Amino acid sequence: MGRNRRNRFPERIDNVTITGLADKGFCVGKTDEGMVVFVEKVVPGDVVDVRPFRKKKKVLFCAPLEFHKKSEDRVEPFCQHFGVCGGCKWQNFSYEGQLREKDRIVRDALTRIGKVEVGEWEPILGSEETSFYRNKLEFGVANRRWLTAEEVGDETVTNEMDVIGFHKAGAYDKLIDIEKCHLQFGPSNELRNGIRALAIAMDIPFFDMRERTGLFRQFMIRTTTTGECMLVLAFFENDQDRIKPFLDAVMAEFGKLITSLYYCINGKINEYMMDLEMNLFAGTSTIRETLGHVKFHIGPKSFFQTNSRQGERLYEITAEYAGLTGTENVYDLYTGIGSIGQFVAKDAGAVVGIEEIAAAIDDAKINAELNGLDNCTWYAGRTEDILTPEFAAKHGRPDVLITDPPRAGMHPKVIPMLLELAAPVIVYVSCNPGTQARDLALLAEKYKVVKARAVDMFPQTSHCESVVRLELR
Repeated sequence: MGRNRRNRFPERIDNVTITGLADKGFCVGKTDEGMVVFVEKVVPGDVVDVRPFRKKKKVLFCAPLEFHKKSEDRVEPFCQHFGVCGGCKWQNFSYEGQLREKDRIVRDALTRIGKVEVGEWEPILGSEETSFYRNKLEFGVANRRWLTAEEVGDETVTNEMDVIGFHKAGAYDKLIDIEKCHLQFGPSNELRNGIRALAIAMDIPFFDMRERTGLFRQFMIRTTTTGECMLVLAFFENDQDRIKPFLDAVMAEFGKLITSLYYCINGKINEYMMDLEMNLFAGTSTIRETLGHVKFHIGPKSFFQTNSRQGERLYEITAEYAGLTGTENVYDLYTGIGSIGQFVAKDAGAVVGIEEIAAAIDDAKINAELNGLDNCTWYAGRTEDILTPEFAAKHGRPDVLITDPPRAGMHPKVIPMLLELAAPVIVYVSCNPGTQARDLALLAEKYKVVKARAVDMFPQTSHCESVVRLELR
């Protein structure tokens, strides 16, 4: 095997057996000599020769060169954009295989990495919907499209094209034009394609990310299982002479599909929209969603579970693990818009929710009132700042504490407070089994994990949620 002297790694590694999923579209591979590498565009069970292209912290990242054996779990991808768009990297891996791998990842994180003893492992809960399961998507708008490797060498092909789609990794100023996306249910594809055609017909300038010129910049669609749809269109400048006629035309042509139409002005460098002023142009200010027995009004900035149908199943497991009987005092940490807290409130004596994002707490209060819940109290602020002995003295010791932190896990200051509170039961919902394992190991001083279950919220991706029930020792 040759060696690349400049990068100090081999030019080729033969007979790599792909053993499992890794993050960001890579799989873990192992050579006959036991060397571990990360390989893209393969699935567990493949045996392949690979070409290393990057070394990071002594880990080699590789691309496949030649397949000696293809996995029995390989399936035909169903999306025309697969392999170019990076949104659904595991469409070529059977869903049964995905569930098997995700279950293993969660179990390994807790037991092998975190050294957590789990009393009972329940089988992973797969998603009934493996495509068209998302309720929210954001698209970029640009006047240049990303070219494939074959197109780059063709002088007759140009990248100058008005497109709505996703960024290719590393191509900040160009987009992959998306014709049909299999992620979002509802009229998402019809609206995106129709509005792109309408904008082109009306000569609305698409955004030039390199030169920072143009008008039409971003596009967000929210859909609900109740059949409602919200659009948010972002423009680079507040050019009402063009914006208003365009939005009028959008409503005239697609009004039957649109419940709520907002627009915003984004003149910033970045594409983050949640810090921008949202202007209601037509329709209702919110759209309606239900998760089981709970109703929600969702606005353009609402933080809401991205997979509505599977989110309901996740909350059912959370409620089951909480084991409420109608009298318990429940703390709900990192509550977001209070969705879990409100889901369990009917079986609780009181629910106290804490969330850092003030706008999310505003939504929680509105939705609690919508559901007629008078036993919920909400606090806006960082959990590590609000959850204090004084707070516990005011609201009483929790009988059940539910926590659903972001990917980084719970703040280090929160763990000692949980140990001091000593709630008889903790239900820990996580979107990152690695940080969950870390936190569970810290809680092991007083708690044992009696039950755990992985829940697949995002089919065709490597992401997986997990729910754990802890009890005082």
